[in-house]
Amino acid sequence: MTLARKQLISIEDTPYYHIVSRCVRRAFLCGKDKYSGKSYEHRRGLIVDRVKFLSSVFNIDICSYAIMSNHYHLVLKLNDTKDWSIHQVLANWSSLCNLPYLCQKFLDKQVIDKAEMREVLKLTNEYRNRLMSISWFMKMLNQDIAFKANTEDGCKGHFFESRFKSQALLDERALLTCMAYVDLNPIRAAMAYSPEDSDYTSIQERINHKKTDLLSFGQTGIDYYLSDYLQLVDGTGRAIIQGKRGFIPKELPDVLRRLNLNTNTWLDELNAFKSKGITAIGTTSQLKDFCKNVGKKFNCGLRLKPALE
Repeated sequence: MTLARKQLISIEDTPYYHIVSRCVRRAFLCGKDKYSGKSYEHRRGLIVDRVKFLSSVFNIDICSYAIMSNHYHLVLKLNDTKDWSIHQVLANWSSLCNLPYLCQKFLDKQVIDKAEMREVLKLTNEYRNRLMSISWFMKMLNQDIAFKANTEDGCKGHFFESRFKSQALLDERALLTCMAYVDLNPIRAAMAYSPEDSDYTSIQERINHKKTDLLSFGQTGIDYYLSDYLQLVDGTGRAIIQGKRGFIPKELPDVLRRLNLNTNTWLDELNAFKSKGITAIGTTSQLKDFCKNVGKKFNCGLRLKPALE
């Protein structure tokens, strides 16, 4: 049984969420279809461009991403829009949808009466909430990609699964582990051999570009250097390629300890993100609080063990 989105997202507990959306067709979302021989590789760039555009419109930041053959991963940070002016809210929303007449009239600085202003404020409050909503972010993302893909393929119908998967990341360790999991997806799928070879991923963007649209480590609340994270992802990728369960390069433990991650459970916790039913990641107390705040009696969550345990 699927859960209502309000039982999966609680900004009171965390602004960070891991999102996964999958294609429903046999033909790949991206890459090359071995049956038809047609390449859909260009769609990866379309998705990255759309994600970044929406991030500039919504008050939602991108921590990491990976565009795979038939699905994609995002790690997003939700931000409050309460400090946005009426003009900013309406201007941002108008870049996505046509505004009602009264809202457009307000933006054009035409004279409006009190009754009209009340309606403008009502609509602005609705748009304000939408511009910090993962559900609306994903709707605007998947609708656009599905329309372009359907037009290209000359067909109609669903392109993505009706619901996207979301996991609440309840603390710094959960966020860091999930970001590494997302960045390592192409290596895990044998699509790349190193982070710098992982096309259409946030790790490749961080390596190749000093200035990016991605949220920096200081802004995410992770008080560590990018170099530490790159070493962590690169070393873990080598462990995955080795194919030896539990194998960790000798140079990695020091980085893991600095980032407050458990050297003994790191690989298992990393791989646990792909488990079905995981809706939140954090400590036992954090998972209990999350359940209480979203109105659930129980939660299928992942408990990460810090380095000191």
